[in-house]
Amino acid sequence: MQIKPRQHLLDIWQGIARHSFDGGEWEWGEWGGESSVADAERLLCLLYPATEIPAFRLDDPDTTQEDVQQAMKKAGGRLDIPANIVTAAAQFMHAHTGDDKRPTFAGGYYFGSADKTKEISEEQRRVGVVDSFSMSITLCLATLGFLKVYETRTRRSDVKETIAGLRQATSNRLTAAMVSLLRSFVVNVFDTDSSQGRTLTELLGQGRMSQRQVLNKFQSRFRALRAAIVESVYLGIDVQEGLKDENQLFECGWAWSMVDDAPEVETSEPIGPQPQGVAKSVPYLYFTVVALDGIQDLFSDRTLTLGLLNAEQQRLAEALRLRWELTQQYWSRIARFDDERWPLEDIPWRTTGQKLESEYFSLSVAAILVHDLMRRRATDDDLTRTVGIMERLAERGRITSRMTKDDPMVHQLHNVGVALPLQGSERIGPPMTWSMTDFSAQLLKRTVQLCTLSRNLASHDRLLRLAEDIFDHMWRRRIRDGEGVGLWDNVHAAYPDAEIHKRRVPVSWSITERVTEVMVQAHDMYRQPPIRSLELTELARALLSESAHLLGNEQMEPAPSDSGRHGMELRNIEVKLRRARSLVDEQPGTAYALTLDVLGQLDSLARAREAADRGV
Repeated sequence: MQIKPRQHLLDIWQGIARHSFDGGEWEWGEWGGESSVADAERLLCLLYPATEIPAFRLDDPDTTQEDVQQAMKKAGGRLDIPANIVTAAAQFMHAHTGDDKRPTFAGGYYFGSADKTKEISEEQRRVGVVDSFSMSITLCLATLGFLKVYETRTRRSDVKETIAGLRQATSNRLTAAMVSLLRSFVVNVFDTDSSQGRTLTELLGQGRMSQRQVLNKFQSRFRALRAAIVESVYLGIDVQEGLKDENQLFECGWAWSMVDDAPEVETSEPIGPQPQGVAKSVPYLYFTVVALDGIQDLFSDRTLTLGLLNAEQQRLAEALRLRWELTQQYWSRIARFDDERWPLEDIPWRTTGQKLESEYFSLSVAAILVHDLMRRRATDDDLTRTVGIMERLAERGRITSRMTKDDPMVHQLHNVGVALPLQGSERIGPPMTWSMTDFSAQLLKRTVQLCTLSRNLASHDRLLRLAEDIFDHMWRRRIRDGEGVGLWDNVHAAYPDAEIHKRRVPVSWSITERVTEVMVQAHDMYRQPPIRSLELTELARALLSESAHLLGNEQMEPAPSDSGRHGMELRNIEVKLRRARSLVDEQPGTAYALTLDVLGQLDSLARAREAADRGV
């Protein structure tokens, strides 16, 4: 189905208003407050579109559009909606702040137990997770931008008082999230003969290069990046010494939480005591992608234009930006290690730290590659090959291909999902896991990002068709009855023959939030100028030249008896030609169509004159 960002966002907002507002007031429900990740995702479903798309603004009641008001009518009247959102955000900040006034980032019910006979402890559920750190950055920036406008529009003293407290709490949470991400970044150094080393060399060699050949190529390709990490990032003496040895391999990225030996980050902001880390110093592909998504919001045009960061936050943002760039470069080069056949094209990807393989990890590496392609000028070859990977992932994930009998892919990617063992969690209780069930939503998100990036007609058309196919799959998975109508996720609707695992919670806010993100990205994609066709531009220019010549010839002919009507037709033709000339570089197809119409009108005038001459 065609992606219609405005209409689909209105449908999502209507579902959220129906689910989360009771009598015009925000209602967290049974599962509210149980996971900072889920609560942040839920608020972002409203705040992200409201702060990124002018037509969906809620911070200025005078500009709220009629169809938006209609979709949000369960949330109150035009003046009530922004006040209720401010109240909900203030409740979120309060619920996820500890007794010591320190912002908390609990994974909550998103954590699972690797041992089915043991429940994880309450202490484990309260552990901060990178998903929450990253999501909090996006949420806090959206909230600060929302407050910056709304506080100048409201006259209610109670709301102004809430806004003042919320702004301070949001700023504190933003700083704490940035510090936590800095303390979760890791560089893992290992020997080629270690278990991790053998896994990485096999992955990069793909059975076509020996371990020595892979090491030599790794040394050459990563020498400059290795030096940049040693010189630029404080990681501790042991890691720096290991990195200086070119016979050692390494990975960089984000662990699942703050690492157990992470030093405290000095900051003047009042974020309270920094907790002891838990995670083992090993990067995870999933959490690395999540961190990259959040960090890039710190230096978006909107953040810079509105001046949402204070001086201390700008310093922390620069430290995160450095890690963001190093990580993107590392994984982009790993994905394209061999020019003849990328390791990324060998699906599924195998992780070195957790010894797992899945299409989800291939998608995670592809997501980092998409980040990198968006950052630099992508070549047509890079883009074409990445498009092919996305198409294969959609097919292997049973999104664009049919499900087989007892298909394991449905279970592994959509239903139960990929369970990541959270290394280090066993120190404080039963080993914990993190399940990823959002393969389809993530694939849709990366496909639309690539579609926005692509300026190649053939690649753009392939990506748009793929995005529409994935979106059709996602739209079928909306909840049709009971709690959460119009939201996600009902896997059984897309795979009616599969044995479906019953979810603990009625609404998947992670998938709902990612679909909302995609609608914002699709809006940005359609706002871009269309891709230029050089061939069409040349044809349009040729038609313009012929039209201008014929118009000049027509203007030299004697005016017919109905000179008034004839003059109006000529002026209409001139207007169309001026319009066509102004569009020929940006919209050659439109210029082509306008000029064809002009040629038809000029031919009609010429035939009318010939008929009149024969009559004489």
